[in-house]
Amino acid sequence: MNNGHTPKEQFFERLGGVADEMIEAYGKDFALGALILTARFVAEGKGPDGVAQSLILTGEGQGGVAT
Repeated sequence: MNNGHTPKEQFFERLGGVADEMIEAYGKDFALGALILTARFVAEGKGPDGVAQSLILTGEGQGGVAT
């Protein structure tokens, strides 16, 4: 994947590709919501042990966020 871009630029290319796939599969609103939730999880961070502090609920609680 090295096409002369910096590692950071490569991450943006990959993130853009994932966003494009989500838009194609589920629409713009889904992609935007997923990216916003991802940004929230990143902002909240992880504990020193690497365990995520948040999770996305599935099933009956689908779309909800638990901390």
